Amino acid sequence: MDLFEYQGKQYFAKFGIPVSAGDVAHTVDESIAIAERIGYPVVVKAQVQVGGRGKAGGIKLANDNDEVRTHASNIIGMNIKGHVVKRVWVERASDIAEEYYASLTLDRAAKQHLLMLSAQGGVDIEEVAAKDPSAIVKLHISPVVGLDEATAKKAAIDAKIPSKAQDGVASILVKLYDCFVKGDCDLAEINPLILKPSGEVHALDAKVSLDANASFRHPEWEAFAATQELDGREQLAREKGLQYIGLDGSVGIIANGAGLAMSTLDVVNQVGGKAANFLDVGGGANAELMTAALEVINFDTNVRSIFVNIFGGITRGDEVAKGIVEAMRRVQLRAPIVIRLDGTNAEQGRQILADAGIPADKLMSKPTMLDAARTAVAIANGKSI
Repeated sequence: MDLFEYQGKQYFAKFGIPVSAGDVAHTVDESIAIAERIGYPVVVKAQVQVGGRGKAGGIKLANDNDEVRTHASNIIGMNIKGHVVKRVWVERASDIAEEYYASLTLDRAAKQHLLMLSAQGGVDIEEVAAKDPSAIVKLHISPVVGLDEATAKKAAIDAKIPSKAQDGVASILVKLYDCFVKGDCDLAEINPLILKPSGEVHALDAKVSLDANASFRHPEWEAFAATQELDGREQLAREKGLQYIGLDGSVGIIANGAGLAMSTLDVVNQVGGKAANFLDVGGGANAELMTAALEVINFDTNVRSIFVNIFGGITRGDEVAKGIVEAMRRVQLRAPIVIRLDGTNAEQGRQILADAGIPADKLMSKPTMLDAARTAVAIANGKSI
């Protein structure tokens, strides 16, 4: 679950990370009231979960009520890369001497937490990595050992953070690690992490992604979930209880198991296609579940083919096949299905599909994941099969 900037800053503050005084507003009048309360000058910032706000005119400095009124009026309702601004964050403006970058995430391959730190902040970290990879310090942290002040300061030194800021940066890194671990984050990023002329180090921005699997430990997250902005596909998937993430390709993906679903996306990409989504139907694929999955896939008008990739372990291939046949009778699909069915009772399942009487241009069975991916991509690209 991705948080808005203002939610991320509120989350940071719970762990002692210094952030700018401010509050969220949904109207122009609320924006002015906040500005008067915290004192001028202030910054009015569009709250959307996409980059490029500043370039789009979504971040503005205001020195008085009239300027807040003008900026809030222009920003609320603004469309930034397809995201309509419904709220703004009004915060006390900060004097900036220098800008840094800091983030924590999980390196799954190394099975350790990963700290990234750079003296070059305020720009996309991808740009820094492309221009000067050595400018980013990467430090793996054992979940058992954690991060202490001494290790954090060494990372600051290695990242060439100026000596005047090293202690402040180290202190914030330890707090950021605490937020990342105790706050059950997938990502905790500060860009920029600023040094003020006064010598204070301060989080000027916040990008936080929470691990939805830990939501049972955090009933307070319900308030965050209520503000999530989902597209139509994701909203429908949530209503049906499906693990779905919308993407921008043309090959709809249905798989059983998160690992298999990720592998399916990779294979589609390898053979020249682009996945329209990630959809994991889990361990079961009965008629109700497959119907729900196909309804969500069918909702996406960009989908030109549907790749169903099922490997039966506990899940039986014959039951999966029955579910698919019944689901196709319930849902009028715009795109054909290409299915790869393997594992337990896969042969019986393939026979059920063959005997179902579904036209070959509507349902195609392929023996391997690679064959099925190539077929699905070819169909999505408009090639005859």
